[in-house]
Amino acid sequence: MKVIDLGIQICKQQKVEARHSAMVYGSGLIDVFSTPAMIAFMEQTCNELILSYLDDGEVSVGVEVSVKHLKATPIGDTVKCIAEVIEVFKNKVTFKVETFDSKGKIGEGTHKRAIVPKEVILNNL
Repeated sequence: MKVIDLGIQICKQQKVEARHSAMVYGSGLIDVFSTPAMIAFMEQTCNELILSYLDDGEVSVGVEVSVKHLKATPIGDTVKCIAEVIEVFKNKVTFKVETFDSKGKIGEGTHKRAIVPKEVILNNL
């Protein structure tokens, strides 16, 4: 793992599609952006932010999520996620994450990822 600087950020956007809905995920009964889809978007954004810091044979895996889903977002809206590295301790990287739709903030919290050799994951399956 290369040295990861505190404060580095990334911003990603995606359109909310039916496949992201609470109905599809089974997490609710309304066709809105689901909490599991928001968390997955946050994790993907954080993973992408540190990809260039990984050495050959390393991967990052999500190990902790602590987020609040603040409001509903309709299918068809665009959401963005901003992730920022706020702590690096040994092989663990902690991110501040926030998500927004066209009307404002919809989610916030932290996400932690561990950087490990890919072999370690594959050998423990």
